[in-house]
Amino acid sequence: MKRADLPVGIFDSGVGGLTVARAVHQLLPREEIVYLGDTARLPYGDKSPATIQRYAREDLGFLRQCQIKAAVVACNTATAHALKTLRAEFDLPVLGVVEPGVEAAISATCNGHIGIIGTAGTISSRAYQNALLAKRDDLQLRAAATPLLVPLIEEDWLGHEATGLILSEYLKPMQAATIDTLVLACTHYPLAKPQLAAALGPGVTLVDSAENMALALERELSRHDLLRSASSNQLGRVRVHVTDLSPQFEKLARRFLGDKIHDLQAVQLDEA
Repeated sequence: MKRADLPVGIFDSGVGGLTVARAVHQLLPREEIVYLGDTARLPYGDKSPATIQRYAREDLGFLRQCQIKAAVVACNTATAHALKTLRAEFDLPVLGVVEPGVEAAISATCNGHIGIIGTAGTISSRAYQNALLAKRDDLQLRAAATPLLVPLIEEDWLGHEATGLILSEYLKPMQAATIDTLVLACTHYPLAKPQLAAALGPGVTLVDSAENMALALERELSRHDLLRSASSNQLGRVRVHVTDLSPQFEKLARRFLGDKIHDLQAVQLDEA
């Protein structure tokens, strides 16, 4: 098999990275995708940097065994703490989600006031804050950890009254800071876009990195001559692996990707 015909690997701690998988499939429908959700150990956001790096090595090690040609770290916390390590240790293109989100946020803002919400690990790493300020040092940033959102999304509680109250509390400082752009610094959060948009109103642009990540992947594959042949008329498959296959994950994954999922199974990772 030609290297260009090998699949793209994508991993996250749970269901959130499927937002990236869906965006990649929509932009590059011929590409095969192997997705790994480390659902047995989520969330990553409250783990130490050393633990996150170990988990990320094990995640990418599993995908490497699937004969992938490139990898996407569809987890903001793992991107913040482990991307450099993964790029140094694995002999394939490895992309993270921070940079595409940063570029999209700078393009979107009009008043230079940008909010960032994410897990505790992502916010404390200052990955987004540093990357944004490196490109525009005049930006006014307001960052906040919003750790309750991941479990609420994983439990499919987005329509619950409690979720609305929690979002309202989380977003009050953002509204007080007159942000016009909010970076969703967790790949779970796009699943809550309707609720976030309703809470913030039409004057705030929500930025998630999924679509921009897909575009960055297309550029990287093209640069390495790894795009699957355009002559192929067959749509690529999406294979989904998880470290703990719960009925809730399967329900959310199938709702999100539908018949795009070719295979869904539980796997066990080799410890680093």
